[in-house]
Amino acid sequence: MNTIEANFDGLVGPTHNYAGLAFGNVASARNAEKPSNPRAAARQGLAKMKLLMDLGVAQGVLPPQERPHIPTLKRLGFSGRDADILHKVKRDAPGLLAAASSASSMWVANAATVSPSPDTPDRKVHFTPANLCGNLHRALEPEVTARILKAVFPDRRHFHHHPPLPPQATLGDEGAANHTRLCWTYGAPGLEIFVYGKGDEEDPTPQKYPARQTRAAAEAVARLHGLDPERTCFVQQNPAVVDQGVFHNDVIAVGNRELLLYHEQAFVDDNALRDWVAARLQGAEPVFVEIPATDVSVEEAVKSYLFNSQIVCAPDGAMHMIVAQECEESDRVWECLQRLVKDRANPIRQIHVADLRQSMNNGGGPACLRLRVALNENERAAVNPQCWLAPERLTQLVNWVDLHYRDRLAFEDLADPLLLDESRTALDRLTRILGIGSVYDFQR
Repeated sequence: MNTIEANFDGLVGPTHNYAGLAFGNVASARNAEKPSNPRAAARQGLAKMKLLMDLGVAQGVLPPQERPHIPTLKRLGFSGRDADILHKVKRDAPGLLAAASSASSMWVANAATVSPSPDTPDRKVHFTPANLCGNLHRALEPEVTARILKAVFPDRRHFHHHPPLPPQATLGDEGAANHTRLCWTYGAPGLEIFVYGKGDEEDPTPQKYPARQTRAAAEAVARLHGLDPERTCFVQQNPAVVDQGVFHNDVIAVGNRELLLYHEQAFVDDNALRDWVAARLQGAEPVFVEIPATDVSVEEAVKSYLFNSQIVCAPDGAMHMIVAQECEESDRVWECLQRLVKDRANPIRQIHVADLRQSMNNGGGPACLRLRVALNENERAAVNPQCWLAPERLTQLVNWVDLHYRDRLAFEDLADPLLLDESRTALDRLTRILGIGSVYDFQR
């Protein structure tokens, strides 16, 4: 049975803004409090989805979350009509307004960890929503993320949905941004690699920025998914790169099928990882492409999001790499990419450049915007059909964005009751476009 790897991209939400909420995310901090353009952001995301669709990749859509999230503000002690709550929180606790208005759910690489059916004992696709407990604005997401995933992947015969891990600091889970699967074909049993920043007391730790992903959380997800311990690896991220703005592994490494592309400073012990993969990958020789710091520094990698590129397989099996426009604008990074394509020892055959400036300004590149899900033919047929991107659905979504999204948003606008009404109207219509039912609190 043919198995492919589908991409499900997150739609950018109507409240896309630059609040600089994520400590350790250099781009987010650098652009804090600048005006944003939600309409352009959503259109850029849809343009990337079209690029993947045109390459023949199975492309799905995941909706944004309800923001500003009034139920959170009520739980934090604000009361009255919605407009009154927004006024009070802007006056008394502007940081809470920013957190409750964040559009960070667009980065669905953090939505969940996914294990495909060839790797699980019940031969179902397993989903565990990330608890994202390290940051308040992201910790608001897991409950609705779980509802969305169940609406998009509803068939219990094929999909197993776990609840998020408990939101304890020792169980900080950031989802697929710290998870890579290597295999010789998507339908074969794979090697699942979990990358963590915080492990045992004797492990080295970052000194400047916090490590968000814990080993304990990764191990818990692996147990929940029933993964074979012999085919599951836990690798520590280099704490020195965390302190340079590498807050997730997908900012410094990316894998696809038999290929692992990474910066030489990505891991505490990359040699051990390579040996482990080489001893266990069946059906193909692993391809390791290590980018030395003399070619691209960690600073340049973070600025361009070179390693946050998407590597995908077209229907003919050829690998394509989707990079942010910032990669083309960096001479050293672009030279590195040209060498990659010319090197026939690795399977990457073509580079595609995407303009994702609005997302990049907030610290998220091409790979941040997508959740990878390997699916066989029966599983693909069991996905909510309205959530697959096709030309007519793309046109519908572009028109929806143009109708409902603002082209400028500043911090003071987040307290505008009209923005709340506009967002709820947009999301209510989106649930009908995607056929996902009442997933939002205001609908329930």
